[in-house]
Amino acid sequence: MRLGAAIAVVSSIALAGCSTSEVFNQGYVVDQTALDLTPVGSSREQVLLSLGTPSTTATFDNEVFYYVSQKRIRGAMFMKPKLVDQSVLAVYFDDDGTVKQIANYTLQDGRVFDMISRTTPTGGVDKSFLAQVLSGAGDPQSTGAAVARSILGN
Repeated sequence: MRLGAAIAVVSSIALAGCSTSEVFNQGYVVDQTALDLTPVGSSREQVLLSLGTPSTTATFDNEVFYYVSQKRIRGAMFMKPKLVDQSVLAVYFDDDGTVKQIANYTLQDGRVFDMISRTTPTGGVDKSFLAQVLSGAGDPQSTGAAVARSILGN
């Protein structure tokens, strides 16, 4: 009887270890406090101090800082991590080097969506690097969401 109880305890402990999930955050994790320290009108230096070094930058017309992040969850050690969230925080600067706009782009229902202004970017309105990439950059057959998914690894 004691042997059966011992086996039950050991097997339940082993199974409990398999049921834990792991969360992997890759790239920049948006901190709301740091984002609040960089309102529109902030200097480039203030953005670098509060948000840190960007994942990538664009300097075509006006400079833009991009902070890219992904969140993946793995149910068990032997399972492949599943992508559950991805976003691009874009900080746009004007000619004077001050913040003109901040946008947090995510993929919501397969479409690129700005979580700060709650709008979906449209072609022709903004021709920054991000808009060109998301609109297909000259490929009329591709959609912005499909290009964003390919860039963000989905």
